[in-house]
This record gives sequence, structure tokens and C-alpha cells, in this order.
Amino acid sequence: MLRADLHVHTKHSFDCSTSFEEIIERCGLRGITCVAIADHATAEGALKLREIAPFRVIVAEEVLTPWGEVMGMFLKESIPSPLSVQETLARIHDQEGLVCIPHPFDTLRGTSAFRDDRLEEVLPLVNVIEVFNSRSLMPGANARARRLAREHGIAGSAGSDAHTPAEIGNSYVEISDFDGPQQFLKALAAGKIVGRRSNPAVHFSSTWSKITKRSGKEPGPTEHRQEG
Repeated sequence: MLRADLHVHTKHSFDCSTSFEEIIERCGLRGITCVAIADHATAEGALKLREIAPFRVIVAEEVLTPWGEVMGMFLKESIPSPLSVQETLARIHDQEGLVCIPHPFDTLRGTSAFRDDRLEEVLPLVNVIEVFNSRSLMPGANARARRLAREHGIAGSAGSDAHTPAEIGNSYVEISDFDGPQQFLKALAAGKIVGRRSNPAVHFSSTWSKITKRSGKEPGPTEHRQEG
């Protein structure tokens, strides 16, 4: 049985400074045996960590669209941001990846939360909905996401959305081992979600990472984006 934290960021995100070594160490301490690395606008961190991690790494990415963020999972290469929703979904599927909607209904995130009035339009092309995000501040957002996934028969995922090492493992899904996206979906549908909310103070760490990267003249490709 795997403990899969399905939403983790690395130093390749514009608002995170967590190194690969810190992720590996923290996963060992928390018993996390699978992670989806979902940096903003790049899959490079996930691709690199997959080569050195002693556990399973799902190559993912959060792509900004005019309707909110879309997470591609099981990617082979990066997808640029921002793109239209339609092109983002097409590019994910062209890579034989899975489409996940992260942190829906968490409107306090601003433009990174997928717009409520657009969700119904994309659901036929969605494979996964993130039903528990440890960083969600909006009351009831996770519960609404769970209802949406249940009503439409879509697999639900959970992730810490960690931007610091200490957050890793705050939420995860206990799932059976899998080989490829389709087996992953089956395992996820039968999985058990374990999660707790992160201290809201962790959002300050993301802000600090943005500031230090900008001051160090390392703006990254998505400097303009809302914190995810």
C-alpha cells in the first residue's frame, strides 16, 4: 500500500524554495511513498526528482488558464502557462496524461481557483478532482469538491499542496500500487484519504519565497500568478 501525497511543490515553483533533498528526507520521516510533483508552469522539477527519489514520483504540473489552474498528471514534458483551458486539456491528453482540477471552490486563491461557473463545461474531460487540499482556506471548499466528485463519478485526490518541507504528508491517499495512469485511477477510486489542514501561516512562506526569488533576480516564468 502506498501513501501518496498528490500535490507537492519544489524550488522549480516561483513561490517555493524546497530542495529535492528536503523532499526526500521529509517523505522518509512522514512515511510518504509516492508524490505528485506539481510545480507551477513546469514539469522540470518532477522529471528531475523522479530520477533520484527512492519512492514513486508522478510527473505533474499546475497550468494557469483564464478559468483557473488545471493540473496535468503523468506528463512527459512541460506545458507552458498561461494557455486556454481547451488547449491545456488537449496538451495533457496528447501526452496520455490525466486532467485534475486542484483546489476547486477555494476562491480565496483568486485566479488560481477554477471558476465555479466553468466547471460543468470541462467535467467530461476531467479524470481527477482534488477533494482535500491541506492549504485550502475557504470554509467548505474541500467538502464541496468531494460532493462534486461523488456526483459525477470522478476519482478524488488529496494533497498537502506543500510549499515547505514541513507540510509534506499533511494529506495523502492510501492506495494500492499501480502501473500507469489507468491503474492509478482505479487505485485512487478505491483509496482512503487521510488529511489535516496546514497552519494558515504557511502561506507567508510562499510570499517570502516570491520576494526572495524576485530580489535574487530569479522571477521564473509564472511570477505574475496567484499562490497555489
